[in-house]
Amino acid sequence: MQFKKHVLSNGLRVLTIPMPSLESVTAMVLVGAGSRYETDRNNGVSHFLEHMAFKGTQKRPSALEISSLIDGIGGEFNAFTGKETTGYYIKSSSNHLELSLDVISDMLQNSLFKKEEINKEKGVIIEEINLYEDTPARKIGDVYERLLYGDSPMGWDIAGRKEVIGKLTRDDFISYMESLYSADNMVVIVAGGIDSGKVLKLVEKHFGRMKSFDIKRYLKVVEKQSKPEVFVKQKNTEQVHIAIGFRTAPIRSEDRFPLSVLAAVLGGGMSSRLFHEVREKRGLAYYVRTSSEHYQDCGTLVSTAGVDPKRVDEAVSVILNEYHKISNITHSASSGQISNKELTKSKEFLKGHFVLELEDSRAVAGYYGIQEILEDKIDSPQEQIAKIEKVRLDDVLSAAKKYFVNSSINLAVIGNFPDRQRFEKLLKL
Repeated sequence: MQFKKHVLSNGLRVLTIPMPSLESVTAMVLVGAGSRYETDRNNGVSHFLEHMAFKGTQKRPSALEISSLIDGIGGEFNAFTGKETTGYYIKSSSNHLELSLDVISDMLQNSLFKKEEINKEKGVIIEEINLYEDTPARKIGDVYERLLYGDSPMGWDIAGRKEVIGKLTRDDFISYMESLYSADNMVVIVAGGIDSGKVLKLVEKHFGRMKSFDIKRYLKVVEKQSKPEVFVKQKNTEQVHIAIGFRTAPIRSEDRFPLSVLAAVLGGGMSSRLFHEVREKRGLAYYVRTSSEHYQDCGTLVSTAGVDPKRVDEAVSVILNEYHKISNITHSASSGQISNKELTKSKEFLKGHFVLELEDSRAVAGYYGIQEILEDKIDSPQEQIAKIEKVRLDDVLSAAKKYFVNSSINLAVIGNFPDRQRFEKLLKL
């Protein structure tokens, strides 16, 4: 799978990824904007703006007009917001690509931000926040990052706070866009059954007039943790949700791929160590998984699980013990030793899921676009697979020893517990 990159005269980057076997195409715009660029006064505006993009433009004044247009070609459209990027996309048959590019460019350049639409959407956003609050299996990730990054943009929920959402105005959206939605802070990605030359002409036509300007910079994360930390979000739940992890490395670190393999060893499937020890062997949880997450200047490896409130101490201890067994093994025989078979299986797990994901043009567009926004260079899928394959057992063990240290343990909990003292006693490798 080959891609081509072109930069327009206004600084806008264009990536085209032909997928000749497809009759469909995904047109996506990624912006180097997200919740870490917000302030206490506008927390949630990145995500709210993504909602407002579909609410009407000068050319298409209503949300119904935009949705009817996309539905009328059998397409699908959506948007997503993270801490460092925001994306907008339309997926359709290849012969409707120009319409898709026209609609997205229109939304990014000519959104109306009508007061009545903003006020209506506030209710939608608040209900979305309520949904997350009532879905602790999803919410635990936000609680964990609040523990890691504190009262800072990186520690705030992407959806924002209700009291702030209720005060946002049209001027807030315009001001935010004028601080980050610069042409040279955007990437247009088109993946699917396309001709790259024709795509480039269409992108020039619809995005070529966008302006570039100096953008707002994010506050860098300062990590000073010196002892294990616990954060408990008190909530009456039938199941306690926990997240246990460590601070690790940013997205461009050489440790990124060894950490990914390590996460797969621990919680990357139904044959992983934690799934076997926590669920299969002890029946402590329905779900348990481990992921390695990376931002531009920080990262974390974290395991999450939903467990019986009466056995939460046991679950925490079992997960920590699995961390301990890997981080304290030597080259001599050990009960925690990762075998060559286990290493190979974990790498194949990562490669297999990666290949399956890239069968969809939307995922392909996101894969290339995220790299262009956040990384120094773009790896092809083959290069990414080669980096996973290159990881040796020594690399995985070195990463475990480097990052699985007692002073860097973090435990977030959602459950009906009045304080954190009972958990602090458990946090020791």
